[in-house]
Amino acid sequence: MSISAEPIIYGLIFLAVLALVEGLYLTVFGKSISLNNRVNRRLDLLEKGAGREEVLEQLRKEMSQHLKAKKIPIYSLLAAKAQKANIAFSPSQLIMIMGLLSVVAFVGLTVGTAASGPVRLLVSSLMGVGAVYIWVNNKAKKRMAMIEEQLPDAVELMVRSLRVGHPFSSAVSIVAKEVPDPLASEMGVIADESAYGRDVGEALKAMAERMDMQDLRFLAVAVTIQQTSGGNLAEILDGLAKVIRARFKLFRRVKAITAEAKWSGMFLSVFPLGALVMINVIQPNYYDEVMDTAVFIPAALVVAAFLVANIFVMRSLVNIKV
Repeated sequence: MSISAEPIIYGLIFLAVLALVEGLYLTVFGKSISLNNRVNRRLDLLEKGAGREEVLEQLRKEMSQHLKAKKIPIYSLLAAKAQKANIAFSPSQLIMIMGLLSVVAFVGLTVGTAASGPVRLLVSSLMGVGAVYIWVNNKAKKRMAMIEEQLPDAVELMVRSLRVGHPFSSAVSIVAKEVPDPLASEMGVIADESAYGRDVGEALKAMAERMDMQDLRFLAVAVTIQQTSGGNLAEILDGLAKVIRARFKLFRRVKAITAEAKWSGMFLSVFPLGALVMINVIQPNYYDEVMDTAVFIPAALVVAAFLVANIFVMRSLVNIKV
């Protein structure tokens, strides 16, 4: 019995390519681009000597460049997630990185496997595109989760600032200085835009639509209504902060309740593929006796269809809308 190490090599090459994306990102933009950095990106750029207008222009460009590139065929699958993740790489740079990672994966497959040229070319291309997609998707999920967690504290900080006499634009500026990234840089852009004459409610609404976050829409609507009809903004935002915090707790509770079902669904979806890989690793000739029969290809296609259907069914069972 011979053991084939090629499936393991494929997995290791993909993990290496995935790690290379993060390494390139941190190398080009430095540690200030990290979501968990204590000094937010906007203040870091200002401390390095860049002017306020220059920093605003750079951050606004980073925040809008991906949606403008949705018409690019390959990039259209990535644009919305790259927008939410606020990836500082431009769309053209991300496409170049996909090509670079594909080349790296092709070299790794050439050295470590005995696959034919067309197979190596196809798999390396999938690895390059897939690694960037998975990396951007993880960044987007992490960033949106952090903003959702920071928002109630930021709104409560605005409430305290308003109650001591600060105007709303100053309250936004205080949030931009006191709250860590990723929300701090977003609020800093709104504060700078307000200083240059843009309506705060309009800027908040644009940010909510760009990130597609319901709680931010609530904040934008509350500020806009107060600007048009008047009222005690501090009390309005205090009530909004309680609502956002209650929604956040409810989401966390639902996530905790459905965690077991999600992991069960993930296991049931991944286990057949893992079993197939292990069979090929432990006994590569396991399917040789039936591979030449007439029903092998149709049976394999039916099994693949069931596996794909299983993934969608499991996701729908645990995707609870709140």
